[in-house]
Amino acid sequence: MNTSIEQKPFNRSVIVGILLAGAFVAILNQTLLITALPHIMRDFNVDANQAQWLTTSFMLTNGILIPITAFLIEKFTSRALLITAMSIFTAGTVVGAFAPNFPVLLTARIIQAAGAGIMMPLMQTVFLTIFPIEKRGQAMGMVGLVISFAPAIGPTLSGWAVEAFSWRSLFYIILPFAVIDLILASILMKNVTTLRKTQIDILSVILSTFGFGGLLYGFSSVGSYGWSSSTVLISLLVGVIALLLFITRQMKLKKPMLEFRVFTFGVFSLTTLLGTLVFALLIGTETILPLYTQNVRDVTAFDTGLMLLPGAVVMGFMSPIIGRIFDRVGGRGLAIAGFCIIFLTSLPFMQLTDHTSLAWIVVLYTVRLLGTAMIMMPVTTAGINALPRHLIPHGTAMNNTIRQVGGSIGTALLVSVMSNQAAHAGTTNVKHAALHGMNTAFIVAAVIALVGFLLSFTLKKPQRPAEQQPAR
Repeated sequence: MNTSIEQKPFNRSVIVGILLAGAFVAILNQTLLITALPHIMRDFNVDANQAQWLTTSFMLTNGILIPITAFLIEKFTSRALLITAMSIFTAGTVVGAFAPNFPVLLTARIIQAAGAGIMMPLMQTVFLTIFPIEKRGQAMGMVGLVISFAPAIGPTLSGWAVEAFSWRSLFYIILPFAVIDLILASILMKNVTTLRKTQIDILSVILSTFGFGGLLYGFSSVGSYGWSSSTVLISLLVGVIALLLFITRQMKLKKPMLEFRVFTFGVFSLTTLLGTLVFALLIGTETILPLYTQNVRDVTAFDTGLMLLPGAVVMGFMSPIIGRIFDRVGGRGLAIAGFCIIFLTSLPFMQLTDHTSLAWIVVLYTVRLLGTAMIMMPVTTAGINALPRHLIPHGTAMNNTIRQVGGSIGTALLVSVMSNQAAHAGTTNVKHAALHGMNTAFIVAAVIALVGFLLSFTLKKPQRPAEQQPAR
């Protein structure tokens, strides 16, 4: 049964601007410290494994919190949630800027991630609520701009700021934007979502935390420890068992924390799989290419960030345009074309050498991200459009969660293939061995893209659920 709340008239453009700005600075932080890690290691006298936790903990906290957001969106108003999320994120940014030691800095990252983990599903749910179904592609295109552009410019911005100032400047740069967005949210944000009578199930939270957290940590650790590591195997085992128990419990609860029945809608299941495949390819490529440019071609981290920037710009610029195309033609043709582009750009990446033109790599990567933009938000929107309105919060939470896990699995798979093939390359030349591993990893990426391409042909335009009427 729905709980009525006061919904005052709202300015849709204002709400869109506040949410986009908040989500942008929150998601930007996911990759912002990558280039700064060596400087942080020197300042706090920590090794690479410890420093990597500044990035891993952010992703883990996101992965743990996102499944809970469906409950939060049904329990609390959109205004209260946005203000809370931005307040938590801003607090973490302040702590990070003045962190006296590494444990405090790590705590700051976890606090930031707690706010960011609420922001993304909240933004998607609000957009899907305030836009009529025939304009959702355009709305989700703007979400795609944030998802693609913010993480991509993180390393570039980080490289510039760290070289010009210090790693603390990364927090100083973000802080005023977070504070301004928090103030605007407090003044201008309106309640637009529908509340429902629901209460949190503590056991579900615990099982979700160990389930998704275990999987994310396990797959993320493969690159560092290998598949046979006890750390990886135990994490994955704990994750699988906890996740199975979590799913079983959700199916028995009258009001589950996360509704797995969204997968009874075939279009949602297929589009979630397609979105996961393309996100895994995106994160995997963004992991391997910097290893190629820096370890094989001796390009600096900052210049590597600049090489990846045109792709991010094109993806960000094209996402809203592709969203409008989706509103007219649907997601099937876009997904087919997108996966075709990713497959074709994988072929040259399978033949990298130590003298491949860097300009050619920039062009290939940019075109590849155009293909990614043609898939990511269109298939997400197509899947959400297949759901009744009351399942949208659960659909967005599920989609974001599966995408996080898929990104970790994709990175783990490609990095492990690369490492294994490099170790058995049959050459003592380290760079040539690395090249063999990278080329093999892109063969696997091409196969994944081909699977996505073939599956895209089965995507059909869903019937509009009766509950999904355009928002007034």
